[in-house]
Amino acid sequence: MRTVIIILALLLWPVIARAADPLTVSIGILKVEREMPLPLSRLDLPPDDLGFAGAELGKSDNNTTGRFLGQTYEVTTASASPDDAQSALDTLIDNGVGFVVLMGSAEDVLSLADHAKDRDVLLFNAQAEDDILRTDECRANMLHVASSRATLADGLAQFLMWKRWSKWFLIVGSHPEDEAFAEALRRAGKRFGAKIVEERVFEDTGGGRRTDTGHVLVQKQMPVFTQRAKKHDIVIAADEAQVFAGYLPYHTWDSRPVAGSAGLRPVGWHPANEAWGATQFQRRFEKIAERRVRTLDFQVWLALRVVGEGVTRTSSADPATVRDYVLGDDFELGIFKGTKVNFRPWNQQLRSPVLLANDRMIVSVSPQKEYLHQVSQLDTLGYDEPESRCSLN
Repeated sequence: MRTVIIILALLLWPVIARAADPLTVSIGILKVEREMPLPLSRLDLPPDDLGFAGAELGKSDNNTTGRFLGQTYEVTTASASPDDAQSALDTLIDNGVGFVVLMGSAEDVLSLADHAKDRDVLLFNAQAEDDILRTDECRANMLHVASSRATLADGLAQFLMWKRWSKWFLIVGSHPEDEAFAEALRRAGKRFGAKIVEERVFEDTGGGRRTDTGHVLVQKQMPVFTQRAKKHDIVIAADEAQVFAGYLPYHTWDSRPVAGSAGLRPVGWHPANEAWGATQFQRRFEKIAERRVRTLDFQVWLALRVVGEGVTRTSSADPATVRDYVLGDDFELGIFKGTKVNFRPWNQQLRSPVLLANDRMIVSVSPQKEYLHQVSQLDTLGYDEPESRCSLN
């Protein structure tokens, strides 16, 4: 351990030499609470500390480095309803918080970014995957560490095309968020050469979900719903509302694999990941939270690590200074996904690999090596600069 500390100190010596007075970095975590339906499986019930546990690990990791630099990281957490979210954000900023990590819907984070546009604060979107936040509704005061729907869909499409599963049977839920993911899948299919041979809508008729839909009823319904589909290689579900996709595997009329919102899923993080030092990361989290890491935990942790790296390299807790650095060419960060990552300056989206996983294992990681790019292979995922409609003035 002593040897490790000495090596770390030598590596950080150029930064240590620039460090002046002790520096306190105040970070806020704001969760906008909305009532959500229960997941289909009780195994997916969200823990009470979802996201906040990731913040605890991020604070711990930042303070490990900060001890050598005279930097101390403090985290303040808050939860609020959509109606009270702006007031909660104001309270954090008024108390000296310069960086706020947001957990909320696209509507929530966009409203908060506009509300804080004249305040000295840098916001991080850790949850909303909506592509519109990275295209038509970009905000200069908000960075995105959550992967977009387009990024996740592209990551899945690359692997399916590598498998030569080019004929897709797409089933879309009846909720707006389902259609948003379906549109990302349609775009990905067109981009990488897949063909959607048939598309069907699964209507949500309400009911008690877990209590009213037993396995006997599902066993009768799903084969009938999926029968007589045109010849296809794979069934892809767009079901962010979690109404039907979990029932598709093993219940389709034709014996085909399932992907998208069930089966093979594109995710920002998965607790089965053990490569690239991820096991140590998972164990540190499990020691703090006494449970497994979920994607939102990882993305909140990631936002804090972006702040920590920016403060470490600039010796400043000024939000504008940190923003300029992390959007620059010198910024990079290891996130246990096979490559160091940085931000796309045109839409302030973090470039990040996509994990493709089933319930228990990592199946693959995109981008697939066959897909090349003149700047970064990660830019084969999501909206590339020529496609951007962002205005960040």
